[in-house]
Amino acid sequence: MDVLESLRRICLALPEATERLSHGSPTWFVGNRRSFVTFADHVHGDEHVAFWCPAPPGVQEEMIATDPERFFRPPYVGPSGWLGVRLDVAVDWDEITEIVTEAYRVVAPKKLVARLDQP
Repeated sequence: MDVLESLRRICLALPEATERLSHGSPTWFVGNRRSFVTFADHVHGDEHVAFWCPAPPGVQEEMIATDPERFFRPPYVGPSGWLGVRLDVAVDWDEITEIVTEAYRVVAPKKLVARLDQP
């Protein structure tokens, strides 16, 4: 399974999500404004294929402490609470969908978040 294509499907299924390159990497935005996921394929010499996303307060630390083999503090955006999620390990795509959806909730306007909660 192509991890980029799987990640792309998850991101683009969210309301008004768009994709474009940002800093040379596929990145997904709410509309054309705020990013909520960046694909990180060996970025700046990193040895991993992963994605970076904003996380609710405290979640970054909790996830890294729980499973440091899968989660990490990414460079540049890590100090702002973003979470790094490795995709070059065994991947639970249901969990990835939850993480991506939470990242979307962190940056999306309330009217779009409300659409996630509709049946």
